[in-house]
Amino acid sequence: MNKIVKRLTSNAFITVLSLALISLSLNGCAQESLSTHVYTSDTDGKAKHPTLIEKQSTLIAKQTRLTEKQPVPGAKQSVSSTKQISVGAERYSKYLHLLAGKRVSLVVNQSALVSTRNTSPSSTVELEERQSSNSLATQLNTIKTSQRNQHLLDALLQRSINVVSIMSPEHGFRGDKGAGEKVDSNIDAKTGLPIHSLYGATKKPTTEMLEGIDVIVFDIQDVGVRFYTYLSTLHYVLEAAFARNIDVIVLDRPNPNGRYVDGPVLQSEFSSFIGMHPIPVLHGMTLGELAQMIVGEGWLGIDASSYDKAKLTVVPVGDYKRTAHYSLPVAPSPNLPNDLSIRLYPTLCFFEGTDVSIGRGTDFPFQLIGHPFVEFGKTKILVNANSAAPHPKHENTLVNAHVFNYADSINSEAFSPKPAIQEYTPINGLHIDTLIDAYSRFSEYNKGVNTSGGSEETFFTRPDFFDKLAGTDALRIQIQAGKTPAEIRQSWQKDLEKFREKRKAYLLYEDTD
Repeated sequence: MNKIVKRLTSNAFITVLSLALISLSLNGCAQESLSTHVYTSDTDGKAKHPTLIEKQSTLIAKQTRLTEKQPVPGAKQSVSSTKQISVGAERYSKYLHLLAGKRVSLVVNQSALVSTRNTSPSSTVELEERQSSNSLATQLNTIKTSQRNQHLLDALLQRSINVVSIMSPEHGFRGDKGAGEKVDSNIDAKTGLPIHSLYGATKKPTTEMLEGIDVIVFDIQDVGVRFYTYLSTLHYVLEAAFARNIDVIVLDRPNPNGRYVDGPVLQSEFSSFIGMHPIPVLHGMTLGELAQMIVGEGWLGIDASSYDKAKLTVVPVGDYKRTAHYSLPVAPSPNLPNDLSIRLYPTLCFFEGTDVSIGRGTDFPFQLIGHPFVEFGKTKILVNANSAAPHPKHENTLVNAHVFNYADSINSEAFSPKPAIQEYTPINGLHIDTLIDAYSRFSEYNKGVNTSGGSEETFFTRPDFFDKLAGTDALRIQIQAGKTPAEIRQSWQKDLEKFREKRKAYLLYEDTD
C-alpha cells in the first residue's frame, strides 16, 4: 500500500509540475515586450491546429539543419566567430559623445535593435501576435528577440540623447508595410516624436524635416542586394544632410549576403530608386562601407563644395568577419521572414519582372517559384492577399510551385490529394540557372499550347522593371537569346574586376578575395 501511495504521489507531483511549466510557457509567450519599437511583421492567416504547429516546428528545425549543411558553390564557406559581434549601434563609446548636446534625428525601422545585455530594460508593451508566413518561427523569434533586445530609440533616450524626430524608409517605422506601399508620416505613440516618411510624398528628407537638426543617425539592417531600397534611402539622407551642413552617423550592421560579389554592374541609364549606383547586384559590402563609397566617389547629387560642409562617421561592427554567418534577429521587411528568404532574395527578386510568383501572398514569400499553368513543381499553393502582400501576383489562384527546402501546405488542406512535403537544395548568391530554367519552361509550355490552339503565357510581363533590377537590358536579352549561364556570367567579369578594385579603399572588414 505504501508503494502505491508513493507512486500516486510521485505521479501527481509530476503532473502538477508539468502543468505549472506549461502555464509559465504560455505566460511567457504572452508577456509584454521590452519596447514599443520591437516589431516583426507577419502575414495574415487562420489559426493553426496544435498538431500543425508541431509539424511546422519540425519542418522549421529541418530547414535549419538543411540550410546549415549545404555547401556554397563558388564562395568561401561561412565561419563561426568565437567572439560575439557587436553591431555599430551597440558600441556606444564610439558615437555617444558625437550626440551629446545635439538635436538628433534617427533614420530607423524595426531592425534598429541593440542588445540589452548591458542595459536596464525599457518600459514594456504587449507583443502583437499574428499567424502567418512561417508564423511559428517568426512569432517565437519575435518573443525571444523582444526579451534580448530593445530599439535604438529607447536606448538613446535612456542615455539622455536629445532625439527630436524619426525618419522611416520603405515598409515604415515598424516594418509592417508591403513592398511599394506608400508610408504616411505619423507620431510615435510612445514618445510623441514625429515620424517623417521617406517612402511617401518624398523619398528624400525635406528642408522642413531637417529644420533644427544637428546630426542624423542611420541604423537599418540591409541584405546586401543593390535593389533592396534601404541603400537608396541612405543615399538621399546623405545627399540632403550634406547639402545642409548636417553630420551623418551610420551605425553599421553585417551583410547576410556579404560573401558574394556578383551580377551585372548598373549602367547609368537604368538608374532608379531600386538601383542608383554603378555597383553589381551583389556588392558584398555593408551599408557603412557603401556610405563611404558614395561620399568618396562623389555620387551624391550636390555641388563639390557641399562635401566639405558635413562629416560622415561610420561605426563599424565589432569582431565581424565578412565570411561569418549572420542570422538576422528580426525580419528586415515583411516578405523576408527568415534566413532562407534572404538567401534566395538576390535571385528570386528578378521574377518580379515576370509572370512567375515568388510566394508573395503565401506562407513562403521569396521561398518558392510558381505559376498557375506553367509547372515548376507538384506542390499546389494558394495565393491570397495579406498584410505583407495586399495585391499579390496570381491572387486567389493555385500555383504549381517549386518550394525551396520545405513546404507545409497548411493553407491547402481542402485540396485532395494533400501536397507532399518536398525538399530542394537551396541556391546561393545570384543563380542565373534558375532564371534560364524558368524562361525555358514558359517556352516549352507555349509550344504545347500552340499545337492545341491554347493561349500563350508571357514570361517577361514587366521587361522595363526587370531591366531596372538587373541595372541593364543585357541580361534579359541574353536570356531571350538562349545564352548559357557560363556565357552570361563571363560577360560581367571585366566590370566586376573594376568594381572589386574600386571598393578596396572603402572596406572596413576583411575581404573575401
